[in-house]
Amino acid sequence: MNDVSEPDRSYVKVLLADDAAVIRNAVSRLLESEPVIKLVGVAENFSQTLQMAASLRPDVVLLDLHMPDDHAFQPSFVKFELELSGARVLGMSLSSPEDDDVTRLLAESFGVATLLDKAEFGRVLIPAILQA
Repeated sequence: MNDVSEPDRSYVKVLLADDAAVIRNAVSRLLESEPVIKLVGVAENFSQTLQMAASLRPDVVLLDLHMPDDHAFQPSFVKFELELSGARVLGMSLSSPEDDDVTRLLAESFGVATLLDKAEFGRVLIPAILQA
């Protein structure tokens, strides 16, 4: 018999953070197609991301590395706050090959475990979340 007080942990809780509505909508639809992934929140900037991560305690945060309020938050502060939430951070970026080194350094400063190219989401997003 199942204990009613035990939460169902047969899914991965994901918090999506991206300032672009088109990306949020596309990723939300993609995640909804996967029954073992539960989208628990959607944030549009770093401030919302940190607040939601603290309250929702997601397993994974899909974090756009370039959001409008990025000048207000030091990457080390964002990294520290997300580490407190216990979430694994998957960074998202749409960068050109020339920007790869800069993007990788930025991802490291945010504590990103895996860096994902938004152009490859259809192929890499679900496997990256499930490996987190």
